[in-house]
Amino acid sequence: MNFFSVALQIITPNKPNSPIKIVSAVRRIISLKPYRLEDQQNDGRPIALPVFGNALLALGKKPEELVRLGLSYVEMYGSVVRGWIGSKLIVFLTDPDDVEVILNSQVHIDKASEYRFFKPWLGEGLLISSGEKWRSHRKIIAPTFHINILKSFVDTFNQNSKSVVNRMKPEMGKEFDVHDYMSGVTVDILLETAMGITKETQDESGFDYAMAVMKMCDIIHQRHYKFWLRFDAIFKFTSFFEKQKNLLGIIHGLTNKVIKNKKEKYIHNKSQGLATATVVEEKTFDKDMSGLANAKTLADTVFKGYRDDLDFNDENDVGEKKRLAFLDLMIEAAQSGAHKITDHEIKEEVDTIMFEGHDTTAAGSSFVLCLLGIHHDIQTRVYDELYSIFGDSDRPCTFEDTLQMKYLERVIFESLRMYPPVPIIARKLNRDVKISTNNYLLPAGSTVVVGTFQIHRNPKYYKNPNVFDPDNFLPENTSNRHYYSYIPFSAGPRSCVGRKYALLKLKVLLSTILRNYKMESDVTEDQFVLQADIILKRTDGFRVKIAPRQRVPSTAV
Repeated sequence: MNFFSVALQIITPNKPNSPIKIVSAVRRIISLKPYRLEDQQNDGRPIALPVFGNALLALGKKPEELVRLGLSYVEMYGSVVRGWIGSKLIVFLTDPDDVEVILNSQVHIDKASEYRFFKPWLGEGLLISSGEKWRSHRKIIAPTFHINILKSFVDTFNQNSKSVVNRMKPEMGKEFDVHDYMSGVTVDILLETAMGITKETQDESGFDYAMAVMKMCDIIHQRHYKFWLRFDAIFKFTSFFEKQKNLLGIIHGLTNKVIKNKKEKYIHNKSQGLATATVVEEKTFDKDMSGLANAKTLADTVFKGYRDDLDFNDENDVGEKKRLAFLDLMIEAAQSGAHKITDHEIKEEVDTIMFEGHDTTAAGSSFVLCLLGIHHDIQTRVYDELYSIFGDSDRPCTFEDTLQMKYLERVIFESLRMYPPVPIIARKLNRDVKISTNNYLLPAGSTVVVGTFQIHRNPKYYKNPNVFDPDNFLPENTSNRHYYSYIPFSAGPRSCVGRKYALLKLKVLLSTILRNYKMESDVTEDQFVLQADIILKRTDGFRVKIAPRQRVPSTAV
């Protein structure tokens, strides 16, 4: 994260400032006791300067250099690193005990100000909202990720996975960036599962929407690491601002259009006494339950060994009569009066799902494919497992099949450990809070940054933290591990509501690709050039080669 520009946000927040206001702000900042250098000598933390705090440390750094800078400070100063960005205290935490205090709290659930760049796109959706609005909307949205809804999406995952396999064929034998393909297929899946736009019904506006989502993500990335773009007063005079306006016109235009059409259909069907939404009856899946043993939720299978806070309350209990898909459920909730949610708020939540479900999954799947291209022995074990499930058949994957993909599951978990798509989590403290390390008291108003990337590489919890080893997630290795030592989907009350959806999608997508192609890579892990702003990516590109898969087990080769 490039924090340099935040130093000036206290002078230029979101409104125009007069020279008098600026001078007044500077005087106020300089007078603050935390900036007196004599108070900071020998305290084991980077020295902060007046006005800028520690922000100058990031000046002129490239995105990939900021990753190395952050890692070096954790190594130098330990699990609690304090910094000043302008008048704002930033506390970087990497100890699971400290992180649990923050993430498990019902009080410290507000996102940090860094998330404001999403507002023009996502408004007050689930990613950004707080308080009662966040709680009520999460309660509406969580049931759409119930196990039976997820099972109904498997066909969609299959169709789009097969489609991307076909699109990748021209790349055979050439080095290419696989992230381009993972990004495209992820948006296609989201258009269908979140908004009901299939390839058959998708006109040019659907393609334009997919492109706009990817380009908007890029603009937000740019604003995070190019400090001058952080200031609205400057951003509005750049080409990025005009691009953003055009892209948001496409994104919001399609979202509003789909919501309008579905709302009209709901009202019409209701007036005619017809079904008002896409209903998935539980009994449809009765025959699939035989292989689940005593599992009641997906958490009992793919997340076995990890507490899943979504299953410790009733927010997944959507009754026994029907299960509704995402947008349909939101519209029914609004129209039936069961929940107070406006069309505008529905739009914000749909846009939020599209963002959160796109870039994270695209990066996560790309890292897995690159790692398997490097670690051929692990790729062989993955394929042998897939062969034991499918043989040489080309049949589509079923939900039952995904439950047998134990080794692929561990590979995905391990990839998310080493390269978590969301490498940091930032929270604003609403009250003073005491953490475990040295009983430090963190003051209200400060920002806590949880270093997921560093937590996942803590040798206390992972024997060889920098080695890609899926066996880190064998049951015997996870049973006694600190719950907050593995948080790729965050944890606690504000954990990712769509994590089970994401994992199921990854299993179907990756298994389909690996049944058709062998992954190869000429780039080793120590050559990865990582960039961390919003999403962890490779600035050097997710470069791989593919070869046709011989559908025989390794013992037959």
